[in-house]
Amino acid sequence: MPEALLVQPDISFLKELAAFGGGDLKKCYQCGACSVVCTLSPEDSPFPRKQMIEAQWGLKERLVRDPAVWLCHNCGECTSQCPRGARPGDVLGAVRREAIKHFAWPGFMGRLVASPKALLLLFLLPVLVFAAIALWAPKGAATPEMEFANVFPIGVLEPLFFIVAGLVVVAFAVGLARFARGLGGGAMLPGLVGALGVILAHKRFADCGREKTRYLGHLLTLWAFAGLALMGTMVGIGTMTGRMHTPLALSDPWKVFANLCAVAILIGCVLLVVDRIKDPAKRAASTYFDWFFLLVLAGVVATGILSELLRLAQAAVMYAVYFVHLVLILALFLYAPYCKFAHLAYRTVAMAANRAGAEGAGGREIPTRSA
Repeated sequence: MPEALLVQPDISFLKELAAFGGGDLKKCYQCGACSVVCTLSPEDSPFPRKQMIEAQWGLKERLVRDPAVWLCHNCGECTSQCPRGARPGDVLGAVRREAIKHFAWPGFMGRLVASPKALLLLFLLPVLVFAAIALWAPKGAATPEMEFANVFPIGVLEPLFFIVAGLVVVAFAVGLARFARGLGGGAMLPGLVGALGVILAHKRFADCGREKTRYLGHLLTLWAFAGLALMGTMVGIGTMTGRMHTPLALSDPWKVFANLCAVAILIGCVLLVVDRIKDPAKRAASTYFDWFFLLVLAGVVATGILSELLRLAQAAVMYAVYFVHLVLILALFLYAPYCKFAHLAYRTVAMAANRAGAEGAGGREIPTRSA
């Protein structure tokens, strides 16, 4: 006999889905068109049809632990082909947001970053931190030329960012460990290498035929962001050990590399913003959660480039622009485990679980039609 299922809808979960992309969820009448048109949906375990009915029933605990939610890249094909306008792609996007919030550590941070009402509060902490550094941190002897270190000493900034980076790694580790246990807790290491290869190459993104602009934008942003992270780590270690001294010369290989990465990220962000704005459906469906990380990242790069140009021009306003740059960087770091940036980590774990045959993946990797 079929297993009986006691349905206990999570009303607050339904309200959250409705507020962040799933407002038309109830229009779904299970025709299955979404699963048919999706090039990434596997034939033997298709999505998002099953996930749509689970969302209608408010089955939060099932959905946040379903790896198939993370196999979707929200290309919009299912949404555009839905005869009822139920917007299944946006519903899965809202579920992913709820999953990040559900597994986040500490939990209150997940709720804060997910709430538009907390936006000013999120930036208040970085503002206070760098205002305190500018006003009271011990400074060395002023240089003849205007340099950022005259107001924001390197000896304070570098340890601060390394400490914050360590806290972020811990937050990610705990959240992802919770997520992995939610997926079934199986051995994921065998599937991790393959999952990382797919993620880094954005292969599944490339398989979304409608999403060439998003594919390029995401690929540029991912690799350039990784490049800047590497550069920042190496220069930070170098300055803390006395092997490097900033500001680096424009001809320095690390400086050239960083500037190229910054330009690449800026191009990637512009592509993603334009893609989202020019499409009326995407524009209407975009939520605060979709915009937060993208705009903060674009702001980091734009203020970084502007700060460098103003320093070269020896314009006093460079300190104010650099202050904004530092605030945005700290916000980017602090809130990475709770915003859309976390998609990268959660999707990797879900794909690793899928490849390793974890619970919810049918005991084997889910093949797609394009595989």
